[in-house]
Amino acid sequence: MTRPRGRELGLPFAGQTGPFNAITDVPGLTVGFTTLTDPSRRMRTGVTAIVPRQDANNPMPVWAGFHALNGNGEMTGVHWINDAGYFLGPVLITNTHGVGACHQGAVQWMLGRYAEHFQNHHAWAMPVVAETYDGVLNDINALHVQPAHAVAALDAAASGPVAEGSVGGGNGMIAYEFKGGTGTASRQIQVAGQTYTLGALVQANYGRRHWLSVLGVPVGQAMPGGFAKKESGSIIVILATDAPLSDAILRSLAKRAGLGIARSGSPGGNSSGDIFLAFSVADPMPHPEKMGAVIQRQSLNWEVLDVLYEAAVQAVDEAVINALVQGEDVPTVKPAGHVVPALDTDKLLDLMRQHGRM
Repeated sequence: MTRPRGRELGLPFAGQTGPFNAITDVPGLTVGFTTLTDPSRRMRTGVTAIVPRQDANNPMPVWAGFHALNGNGEMTGVHWINDAGYFLGPVLITNTHGVGACHQGAVQWMLGRYAEHFQNHHAWAMPVVAETYDGVLNDINALHVQPAHAVAALDAAASGPVAEGSVGGGNGMIAYEFKGGTGTASRQIQVAGQTYTLGALVQANYGRRHWLSVLGVPVGQAMPGGFAKKESGSIIVILATDAPLSDAILRSLAKRAGLGIARSGSPGGNSSGDIFLAFSVADPMPHPEKMGAVIQRQSLNWEVLDVLYEAAVQAVDEAVINALVQGEDVPTVKPAGHVVPALDTDKLLDLMRQHGRM
């Protein structure tokens, strides 16, 4: 069942969104899911796939930057992103024990998508695969995620509105001790008369109940409960834009995701892997092996970036709340006998009114 998103509930988020208010507002970018739910097998997990650009048979670098606010988690491929400033192929997000399966599936998918590149060159595949832990709502040790599920999510990638909440890799995730998962949002900004789009997608699986704040209102303190004894989750944030940016600026942009998750209350707990990737689809070029000795690139000036940084913070904050308001009550598998509740949106709206925010 599709529930109203944050803006549809009337939450007054700042900033101008794109038409979908999703990461798919970035031109050419597509998102797909494989969602695996079977209570009889204690299965609630999945795979989220992001395909940055439509470059079949012609792999082109996606300029990128990486930042870990707290590194208690995994995102593959980031050593090369830090050194070279780009990656090739897709981005996948899954559960902690599904990273290997998704990596294998992504490699298989890339071998087919870029067949000529791999057949005729000494090419290597290094997809980006990130994770958060869903072992409270999913039997993570059963290794439900398989390579075929990653391939299916990639094959399903499409533009348009993006499903949120318990979909894809977000299926078994918990945020602020409410049902969490997948969330997305976008912003459109103007720089020197040019319109650019920035989109965020999060896999939200972090936070203590009493930390939760929505647009400055201490919602979590007014909704006591939960059974976690400490912070034990993570959040993956993917930022995408069509603004031309250097890899150094993209690293700076990725850092702003930390400010975005802080708006809803997270201090970046010790057990939380707060891991962020920012990339730009602008300035497409052939694979470096197929270019000459000199590479020419474009980038916005550092002096005009504040509006982009503000957009990133806003979009990440809204994406987290969008993930939360899509939640439903879900029984736990480890420990058994509890229920992770949906965020009560009626009570949320009452609290927002009480604080004059509606």
